[in-house]
Amino acid sequence: MSKKLTSRAEDYSKWYNELVVKADLAENSAVRGCMVIKPYGYAIWEKMQAELDKMFKETGHQNAYFPLFVPKSLFEAEEKNAEGFAKECAIVTHYRLQNDPDKPGKLRVDPEAKLEEELIVRPTSEAIIWNTYRGWIQSYRDLPILINQWANVVRWEMRTRLFLRTAEFLWQEGHTAHETKTEALTEAKLMNNVYATFVENFMAIPVIQGVKTESERFAGAEETFCIEALMQDGKALQAGTSHFLGQNFAKAFDVKFANKEGKQDYVWATSWGVSTRLMGALIMTHSDDNGLVLPPSLAPNQVVIVPIYKSEEDLNAITEVANGIIKDLRAKNITVKFDNRTTHRPGAKFAQHELQGVPLRIAIGARDLANGTVELARRDTLTKEVVALEALTEKIEGLLADIQKYLFDKALDFRNTHITEVDTFEAFKTTLETKTGFISAHWDGTNETEDKIKELTKATIRCIPLDGKEEEGVCVYTGNPSKRRVLFAKAY
Repeated sequence: MSKKLTSRAEDYSKWYNELVVKADLAENSAVRGCMVIKPYGYAIWEKMQAELDKMFKETGHQNAYFPLFVPKSLFEAEEKNAEGFAKECAIVTHYRLQNDPDKPGKLRVDPEAKLEEELIVRPTSEAIIWNTYRGWIQSYRDLPILINQWANVVRWEMRTRLFLRTAEFLWQEGHTAHETKTEALTEAKLMNNVYATFVENFMAIPVIQGVKTESERFAGAEETFCIEALMQDGKALQAGTSHFLGQNFAKAFDVKFANKEGKQDYVWATSWGVSTRLMGALIMTHSDDNGLVLPPSLAPNQVVIVPIYKSEEDLNAITEVANGIIKDLRAKNITVKFDNRTTHRPGAKFAQHELQGVPLRIAIGARDLANGTVELARRDTLTKEVVALEALTEKIEGLLADIQKYLFDKALDFRNTHITEVDTFEAFKTTLETKTGFISAHWDGTNETEDKIKELTKATIRCIPLDGKEEEGVCVYTGNPSKRRVLFAKAY
């Protein structure tokens, strides 16, 4: 298969789909809407998972695991949550198959094996978790409960795209229980900030922290905090959410506790999560027409060494030098791969590692051995330089830090130049079609106006920025009074 990608300018969606497959990140499976995450793609997800898991534990959270299946009666207990996910639910109705008497060699559902109660394949775990918490919580001494789980969920999406929207996806979901409203709100904001820190510092993606409008909130939440990022095509992507659930789930599942005054009260709750959708954000923020561009902090291999040789003697000599480089780099916790495959020529190896976004590539040939140098190439800028062996480790350390910062600064500059303030609906529509990006505009605060703007332009309110200032104005659509600007965009 040709490694050349469709250009982003020609067809951004096609470029994305081709890149995911050709870079060996994932592929469609035999199950409609589901994906196979391949080893290279999973290695990136594992690095994300490891760093996030560390951050969760540093903030006092513990990992647990809850069942994949949720009895329908439990799922229905919190009405808003059930209504919000109802159309996306997969349901288990039977527990056994049998041979089909009319079709030899085929199986059918055993009509005698119908479940007494249907099971929902979890689209999210609030119901099963809060039913469990009811047995864990009796007193304020049992609080807070700070639990996270790494899991898969199923949401029966009609239109799917690898990583961005699949019927089954991997994620983490935090579910916490608190004594007071203040504690729960503090937790929801804290975890949103953890997500922002991770995405900016490790993924090199700038985000805007904000709250969702009522119509965009998580089903069953009283407030949804979010981080919003901007992709290269000018569309927004919701990178993570953290929900203040109030006492809604505690009331639905009758989770009460004896407070310090000895009175019964309902528990206050949060939930929060990020998913393999972050893989899509990573791809679409940094990558180019040549393939992936990975920030060093998340690259499975931060450095790759490619030998260029004519004889086995040359390869042996290069291998000896490469092993020394590998030892020095690993001592600095830099991940490095020696690509000594004999089945591929150097040019093919260069193309593969460029396509897969390896941040730094070292090429060593016979002339380099004689000169005590190597050729060092950056993936982000596609520049090369000759570096002396004795200075190589220090040079690589510096370049990896430079690449991480360069990618963030580049994305930040793009994001900042694609936030446009508008005051008329005509300017709103023109900006959306010609410049794209975030549109900062006044909104009168009503669901009706929000819905009408979405109907006319396909743009949604991505968030009400947390750092936004109060500013008297008039709604961009109705002309009614408004006290602050919100961010609109077309979104994934």
